[in-house]
Amino acid sequence: MQTLKSKGIQAFSISVKKNKKIFIETYGCQMNFSDSEIVASVLSEKQFEITTNIDEAGVILINTCSIRDHAEQRVRHRLTQLSHVKRKKPGTIIGVIGCMAERLKEKLLEEEHMVDLILGPDAYRSLPSLLEEVEAGQKGINVLLSNEETYADINPVRYSSNGVSAFISIMRGCENFCSYCVVPFTRGKERSRDPETIINEARNLFDNGYKEITLLGQNVNSYKWKSVDKDFSFSDLLEKIALINPLLRLRFATSHPKDIPDVLLHTIAKYPNIARSVHLPVQSGSTRILQMMNRKYTHEIYLERIDAIKKIIPDCTVSTDIITGFCSETEDDFQETVSLMKEAAFEFAYMFKYSERPDTTAQKKFKDDIPEGIKTKRLQQIIDLQHVLSMESNKKDIGRICDVLIDNVSKRSKDFYSGRNSENKVVILPKGNFKIGDYATVKITRCTAATLFGEIIN
Repeated sequence: MQTLKSKGIQAFSISVKKNKKIFIETYGCQMNFSDSEIVASVLSEKQFEITTNIDEAGVILINTCSIRDHAEQRVRHRLTQLSHVKRKKPGTIIGVIGCMAERLKEKLLEEEHMVDLILGPDAYRSLPSLLEEVEAGQKGINVLLSNEETYADINPVRYSSNGVSAFISIMRGCENFCSYCVVPFTRGKERSRDPETIINEARNLFDNGYKEITLLGQNVNSYKWKSVDKDFSFSDLLEKIALINPLLRLRFATSHPKDIPDVLLHTIAKYPNIARSVHLPVQSGSTRILQMMNRKYTHEIYLERIDAIKKIIPDCTVSTDIITGFCSETEDDFQETVSLMKEAAFEFAYMFKYSERPDTTAQKKFKDDIPEGIKTKRLQQIIDLQHVLSMESNKKDIGRICDVLIDNVSKRSKDFYSGRNSENKVVILPKGNFKIGDYATVKITRCTAATLFGEIIN
């Protein structure tokens, strides 16, 4: 199996009828990886079989991300690399699916001549029929967005090699319309899945040996489902899944600061198997910039939510997303971000330079006027600061005892395992008598800014 996971890419392939094979390569967020599992299931239902050899593939599908220009450029570079495949094996079908396909639509077929098939994130059920059209010599395209599609009836093909962790998509779409973001345009209207389908999927995963589930949504906390008997909130859903079994660890991503009420925090605190880790993107510490971003909260409101998390769940870690160099960002605006980072004391952060995206509100209304050099300088400053904050947080864990869910062999030594504790920190521990999928009680003995190291407690 070709693996590109270390570069933020994951790949797998599926054999097609008539001895053809489909290879799917996934870029971007966890939702995209979950979508690739749905695509695999759609194909499997048509009697396609999983294979691991990309060299045998007759169809190559690239599942794409559009969140930043860099993400799209990586896909374009990959398509250029794949053009040699068509020269080597005439008749090979190359398809682009997901967010980039939805954003560019027919334009992508014109710009990338080797592309034969374009498929948006709400159209995966049509993939088998589109492949037949392409095999008949036509270009295949379906980028219709849906107000109802959640793929709730599809059981995703889990291609994770460790069999320990899995994703469940509980909702699709987004209606926040942050001014810099293309997601509402590429994934459509927000809609939630029937909770019973989610709970049953989680139960089946646990029965099949999975120990950790991450619930996914563009704004997962806004999950809601109305039925005759009960209105289901995200807190209700978390509780129902937590009750499946205390050995099933539950995570979720991504939260929006405007949708993380105390009732949700109390639910997390109530159940030990709900991970003590919240990803809460802030994007900027400047209230002025947050207003321009249409984030619907202020510097002060965000920190109030951080205080609530730490008060109600004292052992909870918080990670975040930060953008530097947004339109008109002054040095004072940037220093507000630095100040917020220090006060929130994030354990981890995803940090990026602002990337203007076509057709967004920011592109239409604001000038991308921060020089690239200043964007880069500010980005490096917060990267350096986050390194310090991460190290300070990890040092506090030395001497602490925690339960680690083992999910892999350590990359540096086959004599050690790697896993994560409830706070979502990576822990390296001796193999002992454990196996992948076990919980181990570990005492932390040392750390780096990115990793904890521990010894097994009998």
